[in-house]
Amino acid sequence: MASTLSQNDVAKLLAEPSPEVRSELAGKLAVELDSPRLTESELVLAQDIVRIMAKDAETMVRKSLAESLRKAVRLPHDVALKLAQDVETVALPILEHSNVLTDDDLAEIVHSGAEGKQQAIASRSTVSEKVSEALIDKGGEKAVATLMGNVGAKIDDASLNKAVDRFAQSDVVKEKIVQRPTLPVAVSERLVAIVSDNLKDYLVSHHDMSPKMAANLVLQSRERAIIGLSGRSSEAELEKMVTQMHQSKRLTPSLILRALCIGDIAFFEMAMAVLANIPVVNARILIHDAGRLGLKSLYAKTNLPQRFLPAVRVAIDVVHETEMDGGEHDRERYQARVLERVLTQFEDFGSEDLDYLLDRLGDILNIAA
Repeated sequence: MASTLSQNDVAKLLAEPSPEVRSELAGKLAVELDSPRLTESELVLAQDIVRIMAKDAETMVRKSLAESLRKAVRLPHDVALKLAQDVETVALPILEHSNVLTDDDLAEIVHSGAEGKQQAIASRSTVSEKVSEALIDKGGEKAVATLMGNVGAKIDDASLNKAVDRFAQSDVVKEKIVQRPTLPVAVSERLVAIVSDNLKDYLVSHHDMSPKMAANLVLQSRERAIIGLSGRSSEAELEKMVTQMHQSKRLTPSLILRALCIGDIAFFEMAMAVLANIPVVNARILIHDAGRLGLKSLYAKTNLPQRFLPAVRVAIDVVHETEMDGGEHDRERYQARVLERVLTQFEDFGSEDLDYLLDRLGDILNIAA
């Protein structure tokens, strides 16, 4: 017999030896259960022993069994689930390590509400989107922070946004979200508004924002960061971000005008489309209509302040007249031309908008120079 497990082992178990002896046998099972040398009948015998030990009245025996078999591939599913549903000292090794458990098993245990178990599940080397969603829906602060810090956890955009909603007041959860390797642009936009100052540098340096943007992530200046995010987004990501901002009342007239004035046409077009509730392709046609009727009609439908319409017209005209020159810093020179024209032809800005645009012009001219 290739295995050291034998009928003698079964006899010992049935004879109820001391808990220490039964715990010692659990270590043997860990070695034997996945051994390729086991015959089919020997595997059945080993699994039978596991089932007997999983029902042991002594917690120390079940705990030893769980620790020994936490990575066993041929651990029977019914036994893995029984151990996972046991008291925490028994369950945690299985919950954190066993690949025998299914996503449905793990989600159900998450919904049971035991935070220690939730945290063990959040610590697994890989966590599926389904299990991550369950943790974000029902998990406690520590479990969700652990999940966010787990690079092996797959978390979809909707769940990330839900985590931001549920734990908006939790610095530890927000810190772990900021430190994830990648973030959807819509989530980054939301975090700009709510993270503490000590997280801003990390958000900027690890999620592709410029150093200048880092210094401006406060109050009115956070709008600069949002505009910067839009330039690196696909159209689908941009639409999601702008729609989210509109729903949460962060898509302000000031932000839309500022984006246009620094040449972020994509953000402006998407904002106008979202506000008017029309497809972005329709908005583009109206915005870039050679006549005056298209832009005027679209602008009226957005309910943006009429006092900004002349500035919008000037900026759009400059966009149509100005081409990228293809040289170094051509984007900065392009933005400078747009800003100069807008500032010289339209004076009806509030002081904050004027200060912003003048400051932005200075930044751009310095770079272009």
